[in-house]
Amino acid sequence: MKLCRVGPKGQEKPALVDREGKLRDLSSVLPDIDGAALGRARLAELAALDTTRLPVVEGAPRYGAPVNGISKFICIGLNYSEHAAEANLKVPSEPIIFLKAPSAICGPNDDTIMPLNGSQLDWEVELGIVIGEIGRNVPEADALDVVAGYCLVNDVSERAFQMQTSQWDKGKGCDSFGPIGPWLVTKDEVPDPQALAMKTTVNGRTMQDGNTKTMIFGVKTLVSYVSRYMTLMPGDVIATGTPAGVGQGKKPEPIWLKPGDAVELEIAGLGRQRQTVVPYR
Repeated sequence: MKLCRVGPKGQEKPALVDREGKLRDLSSVLPDIDGAALGRARLAELAALDTTRLPVVEGAPRYGAPVNGISKFICIGLNYSEHAAEANLKVPSEPIIFLKAPSAICGPNDDTIMPLNGSQLDWEVELGIVIGEIGRNVPEADALDVVAGYCLVNDVSERAFQMQTSQWDKGKGCDSFGPIGPWLVTKDEVPDPQALAMKTTVNGRTMQDGNTKTMIFGVKTLVSYVSRYMTLMPGDVIATGTPAGVGQGKKPEPIWLKPGDAVELEIAGLGRQRQTVVPYR
């Protein structure tokens, strides 16, 4: 299934994309797509619905983040060796974990706001893992049992802030720095999360062209590893790192985003995003 939330910011309604590509309103079935909707039993009930009985959402509504009430937005740094190389950093021997502020979360096509005093705004296309069951010290062999599905994430970054200290959070957690979606695609429709093509363009120019098969630490490893240090809750999102091609790594000079730039990102089967950079407001 492709689950989503549509409508004005703060007023999103639950929806799904049916097999014919029609957007269907789920409001009569559940109040929202949140952690309570993502357990195995609830997802099985949703999968069994006769979607032809659900109202079609007309027009071209705004997509919000596909999950509401995300308690933890967990990110993994330097999880592709070529990205570590372009950043002039060592390939990590174990996953690097940092957190993105929940207030950074926004819809997949919402504007990216240049932060006050920002000067080095950058993009990062990433595979997001959405947790569906409580996970604590999960063995790697069982890691997918706690996964509800996957989504597209842009780990927007202000490098000038990020590199000021050893802690990255302030360069990663600004408002609008966490576009998620358009959909949460349940794991039954993603048979191999380690074989997904990824792409980013800026103003029509291809910047990133990668594949999740080159991740250093795969989905199972990451879910298991993170669950050792914090309890994973239904609705939590783990962004798994980005391949090479970010603005920071461009040669001979970095390429930074500026107001008016258009960033488009996609992952095979998980949809597309498009953000326009706007000045601080």
